[in-house]
Parts: sequence; structure tokens; C-alpha cells
Amino acid sequence: MSENRLKIGIAQGDPNGIGWEVILKTFADSRMAELCTPVIYGSPETAAYYQNTLHDSEPVAFNLVDSAADARRGRINLVACGRTPAVAPGRIAPEAGRAAVEALRTATAELKSGALDALVTAPFDKQAVQSDDFRFTGHTEFFGAEFESEPLMILCSDVLRVGLVTKHLPVSEIAAHISKEKIVRDLHALRRSLKADFGIVEPRIAVMALNPHAGDGGLLGHEEEEIIRPAIAEAFESGVLAFGPFAADGLFAGGDYVRYDGILAMYHDQGLAPFKSLSPDGVNFTAGLPVVRTSPDHGTAFDIAGQDKADPQSMRNAVYAACDIVEHRCRWAQWTADPLPHAERERTRRDMSVRELPQTDKED
Repeated sequence: MSENRLKIGIAQGDPNGIGWEVILKTFADSRMAELCTPVIYGSPETAAYYQNTLHDSEPVAFNLVDSAADARRGRINLVACGRTPAVAPGRIAPEAGRAAVEALRTATAELKSGALDALVTAPFDKQAVQSDDFRFTGHTEFFGAEFESEPLMILCSDVLRVGLVTKHLPVSEIAAHISKEKIVRDLHALRRSLKADFGIVEPRIAVMALNPHAGDGGLLGHEEEEIIRPAIAEAFESGVLAFGPFAADGLFAGGDYVRYDGILAMYHDQGLAPFKSLSPDGVNFTAGLPVVRTSPDHGTAFDIAGQDKADPQSMRNAVYAACDIVEHRCRWAQWTADPLPHAERERTRRDMSVRELPQTDKED
């Protein structure tokens, strides 16, 4: 970790879910404040409520600040926002949704300003957050609009990275939202992210089919032959090492997924079901943004909220991933800033050093 410790924002999520529980359990470990400078955006009262429900975690001593600019190294900093009249664990409530959105918007404004190096978002409930001012079906769509980008949702872990062509859509609408152009664009986006955000020199990408058995030659659907396969061919011709389309059950059940650095799935459950089975503590990363945003790969878990049952490992991994991706991007920017090849640059440096050596008199 660099001497200038990264400032990582954490938005509280839905105050009636497990967001605060996993945040408190994560930062009860004092080593987290050595890894980065955390800046949590949320309600001090809600934090205190959930702290009282935890029996085996050390209480977190917050350093209250007005903004990330005032955050102190070595402390767990808290920007007070997203208050709610009452905490009701496990209940879907509009006031809880409003509190989640307020914390998210406050943290995002600081991320935009450059006061934060990355943002980790605790889960909110998609129904509770809906209002005239917030019509997004998820965090990914919100960040895409905020940064006027085409975001790619990537679920990542030490063993697997899965990108999604479609995200939060009804199953009946998936096929209509899949096109050759979108798959090609997402393959290029996944390749760029695997290189710049994960440090993979030239990633190999497996592309999933849409239909069972990859369409069975048209018997079970035509999307593979008419859309997906031509998209793979076009992307491959332009430098993306893309392969497929593969039937999802065969790719995962046979273990062939380990041969690839990334996988592009056609829809949400096709990618997330095997991912969460193989990586139960994975991370959701929004690629394609000029900023870094991660989150745990779980939801609000209303059924166990307030019961001291939530596992913080995915939240902890989301913080780790945010730090890693920021540093990967910094290194990638350094590597790609100078178009002069490294070998040529080294020869130039040596030649200049030789020219600058003092001249000595030769013996007769």
C-alpha cells in the first residue's frame, strides 16, 4: 500500500437491512484502518442501534467529519447523513429507501469531486428506493446515469470474473435486449477492464449462449447463430480473445471456466447463480466508469437483519477489491502513458547515461 493511504467511501445502504451490520463487523478489525482511510456515509443513530445488536464484535469508535476532506488516517470516519425516523430491521419502508438514497448521493458527490478514491455501496432494496427522484433498478444503472457511461456489471473473486450483457430485466425481455452490437461492445469493455482494473495482460474471455445447449443448432433458439456467434467473430477479429458460445451448464459443471480470465453471461441469473455458488463471498464491480465502485455481492437480507447473523466477508472483500482496482488503474495509467516501448526506452536511457560519462585521457 502506498504511503498516501486511499480514501474509501462506504454508503450505508438500506438502514433496515444488513448493511450496517456488515459495515460494523468489517471495521471492528483495526487493521482495516491501516489498509485505507474509511469514510462511511450514514446515520450515527442507525450505527448505534446496530452496534447494540452485536455481541462478539468490538464497538467501532467513529470520527465524525463533515466531509471526506476532513477524514483522519487511522480512524473510522463518519459523515452524518441518511437519517431515518426509526430503524425497523427486516421491513421494506419508503423512509428507509430515502435514507439509503441520501447516503448514496452524498457519497457519490464526494466521489465525483475527487475527495474519495473509490466507493463501496452497501445494499439497498430496489422497491424501497423508488421515488419521483430515483427511478433506477440498481446501483449499476444509477452510476451509469451519474457518470454518463455504459457500465458493465462484473462479479469478481479470486477464481472467477463474470460480466453481464443484460442486468436487471424481466426474463421475458432478455432476448429483445441482446444484440450483436451490444455483445461486441461489452466484450471490448470486459477486455479493457480485465487489463486495466485486474492487471491481466491479454485476457481470454468465454461467452455464454442464451439458450439451452447453445441453441442445439437452431432447434432451441436462433440467437446463438444469428447474434452471439457473429459478435464473437467480430470481436475476435478486432483483438479480443473471445470464445464460444458455450452452454452455461457445460462450462461450469465441467470446470472449463478455469481456462478463462473472464466470462460474459447473457443475463443476470445465468451469470450470478454459478458465480455465487463458486464464490460465496464475491464482489460486485461496476466497470466502464471513470471512478471505482464496488459492493458486496449480496442483498439487504431482510430475513436476518438485526439478528447478528450477517457474514461481513463480502463487504470486507469489496473494500479490498476497491483498493486493488484503484492501484491497478494507477499502474495501468503509468504503463500506457508513454507510447515508447519499454525496451526502446531502456536503450535510450542507457545511451544517454553513456554520453554523460566523464571523458578520461587515453594512455599513449
